[in-house]
Amino acid sequence: MSSLEKRWQIAASITPEADKNLEAFPPLLRQLLFNRGYATHQAATDFLNAAVPEGNDAFDMLGVQEAAERISHAIDKGERIVIYGDYDTDGVTASVLMVQTLKALGADVEAYIPNRFDEGYGLNKEALSRLKEENADLIITVDCGIRALEEAQHAKELGLQLIISDHHTPGPKLPWATALINPKQADDTYPEKNLAGVGTAFKLASGVIKQRNADFDRGALLDLVALGTVADMVPLTGENRAMVRHGLQRMRQPRRQGLQALMGIAGVEPKSVTAMHIGFMLGPRLNAAGRLDTALDALELLLSDDVFVAGSLAQKLDNYNRERQKITRDMQSIAEEISGAEDPDKFLLFAAHKDFNPGVVGLTASRLVEQYYRPAIVAEQGEEFTRASCRSINEFNITEALQECADLLDHFGGHAAAAGFTAKNENATALIERLEALAKDQLETVDLRPVLHADKEVALDELSFGLLDQLEMLEPTGYANPAPRFVSRNVQVQGSRAVGKESTHLKLTLTDGTISHDAIAFRQGHWVEHMPSHLDVLYAFERNDFRGKRQLQLNIQDLKASE
Repeated sequence: MSSLEKRWQIAASITPEADKNLEAFPPLLRQLLFNRGYATHQAATDFLNAAVPEGNDAFDMLGVQEAAERISHAIDKGERIVIYGDYDTDGVTASVLMVQTLKALGADVEAYIPNRFDEGYGLNKEALSRLKEENADLIITVDCGIRALEEAQHAKELGLQLIISDHHTPGPKLPWATALINPKQADDTYPEKNLAGVGTAFKLASGVIKQRNADFDRGALLDLVALGTVADMVPLTGENRAMVRHGLQRMRQPRRQGLQALMGIAGVEPKSVTAMHIGFMLGPRLNAAGRLDTALDALELLLSDDVFVAGSLAQKLDNYNRERQKITRDMQSIAEEISGAEDPDKFLLFAAHKDFNPGVVGLTASRLVEQYYRPAIVAEQGEEFTRASCRSINEFNITEALQECADLLDHFGGHAAAAGFTAKNENATALIERLEALAKDQLETVDLRPVLHADKEVALDELSFGLLDQLEMLEPTGYANPAPRFVSRNVQVQGSRAVGKESTHLKLTLTDGTISHDAIAFRQGHWVEHMPSHLDVLYAFERNDFRGKRQLQLNIQDLKASE
């Protein structure tokens, strides 16, 4: 199972009708647009322009106008406002966005982010009581709160005003709040349902700006929206795609000192930053603070306008990230053994340990899913509670499964592919048995091999700088708007060598007899020992700016010996 074979699925050819509708675009770009569901000239043009859909006014989202009015009142009366966030990149950027906006509008405002290790995720009663004692008047949550029924009631009993801004899936009952903002509410008609926490906070901030008729450049907030939206892996379609596109443009000429420092320490050139850089280089460093210690360092970094403070904090986050990578590798090895990951009859992998770092359990679960293509749950088992992160596959909705086990859980929430829960240790065995039974029932007849999707089968001589320019029109790419993938078959291996630390990766030169291309295959270095003469390869086609030289490269996602 550790070398799980992957299935390749190549998209169906464009229909004659769509091909005609899209005739203004180059042929291969037509296929890529069709694959992504854009089959008319207008739809394709809107997509490529990343235009904000019409009618997406902040006040059209349920609760925004009421919240904006209450926040405006708090500003006028000099009330103390606390932004209550989350410790991941989405929550941190949402917190920074609201603090920056409200301060500019004259508010007495500060951020509060709970400590993952002492307080756990989301609202907690102790923090609310402490904030009340410190004379807080209004609490505004960002990226949390939608399932905090008891905690919201506690805020009400304390006499706190509470505005909940969240994007996670609501439970069957909504919490008490002065105003509740979540586009996933059943009676909310706002057209974009897949905003990140920072995207939802941006709509709230836009509503407050509008309510106060303030002279405020909302575009200056979009770098934060881009960071949090990409890092949280929400769909990069519709309004998300538009906001990320404009946010990346802001990031290419960064005014935020902390962002400049972060890109510098990560080796990201601002003028060429993409969504991929956020997902793999910037987001992990911001996340690392909250995974190993407190997210306040990430918060301070993005709020700081001092070059020396920002530089020091960026270095600190980089150090955290290196430590996080080592911890993840070690935990994965232990989790594989505990969960019995190599057992082909396992339909759900579960690993709990008292020494697991709760900040890294989600990453470890993701690694297990990637390696074994099974739903995976990794948990820190404390003296009284088991606190877990869950990651899943397309064929198994993990949050729906947890909903069926709600009687055994103290807290839970999440999405179809990712969730978390807290359960008493005495309930853990029954919980896992029930989840395993649900997984077996749903997955027993499924071909549990991951599917890699490709847009088209092409010859190597079709790959050019001109094609690369067309592909860049699809940016930003990410979840629900994947980067283009191609398949080329029976290509000859001109050269191969293992590269990287411990020879983990594979460097290739491939040819079809007419043209040659360099290629990189990450975590595939073992192929060197038995390299076939000809390969079928599935890959992304990209630019590799090495030492200032613009080169073409195949980033290979999977390879097989040609038949």
